[in-house]
Amino acid sequence: QVQLVESGGGLVQAGGSLGLSCVASGRFSSISVMRWYRQAPGKQRELVAAITEGTTTDYADSVKGRFTISRDIASNTVYLQMNRLVPEDTAVYYCYADALHYGVLESRSYWGQGIQVTVSS
Repeated sequence: QVQLVESGGGLVQAGGSLGLSCVASGRFSSISVMRWYRQAPGKQRELVAAITEGTTTDYADSVKGRFTISRDIASNTVYLQMNRLVPEDTAVYYCYADALHYGVLESRSYWGQGIQVTVSS
C-alpha cells in the first residue's frame, strides 16, 4: 500500500502563487509516474501535470507556462509550483502515483485525499 499526503493548498489572490507537495509513503519498490489532477465544483477531474521517474513532464494546456511539476525521487515527493493563478484554477487538487511493489509485475494506482486551492478575483 502507498499513502499519498498533499500539503500546501489554501487561498490566494489572482496573480499570486502557491506550491503544493505530495509525499508518498508505504511499502513499494518504486514509483514510476506521479501526477496532479484537479476537480472544480460541478466539473470532471482533469489532469494538470505529470512527471515520470525520468523527470519527463507534461502539462494541461491551461497551465502551461504557469505551473511547474517536479519531484524528488529520493524522498518520494512531487511538487507543483503554481504561478500567475487565476480564479479558474480554483479546485481540489489530487496527487496520483503509479507504484510498483515487490513481487508484483503490474503497477498499482494511488490517490491522495485532495487539497483545496482557492483563487480569489
